[in-house]
Amino acid sequence: MGFSQWYLRRGRIDRRTWWLQYTLPLTGLALLGLFADLSLGNIDLDAVAAGGSPYGPMVATVVLLTAPASISASVARLHDRGMPAWWLLLGLVPYVGGLALFVLNGLLPGDAGPNRYGPAHDGPVAQHPMFPPPSAPPPSGPSPSGPPTAPPSAPPYWG
Repeated sequence: MGFSQWYLRRGRIDRRTWWLQYTLPLTGLALLGLFADLSLGNIDLDAVAAGGSPYGPMVATVVLLTAPASISASVARLHDRGMPAWWLLLGLVPYVGGLALFVLNGLLPGDAGPNRYGPAHDGPVAQHPMFPPPSAPPPSGPSPSGPPTAPPSAPPYWG
């Protein structure tokens, strides 16, 4: 998987991928940015203790640069559960929205089989006619002299 495929994820991902390839590395980058801000004196701990913002320029830069990867991973994780990307708006609800998205993405399992967003990566894909396994022979269709067939439509990405 290349950087562009990691940065803007499509399809479905399981919980393990969400944790190991997105949540933990992006959290680590944010912590490194926080330590960089602390060591450069960009954050005043007394102001943070008084209710000020703990985000300095390094943390803000890391968050802005990794936001597309974080959002696309959350969308792919919601798609794995059969839910549209509109569920990301739940994160706008103060206090409980972020916690609900964390539970939906990080703790609950995805759909075992194919859903409208594509095949499951570890589910029973072989019996679904729309998503044959990669090693399956091509479907028998009209002969090469017959009319051309239209390519299958891709599943919707944003729900």
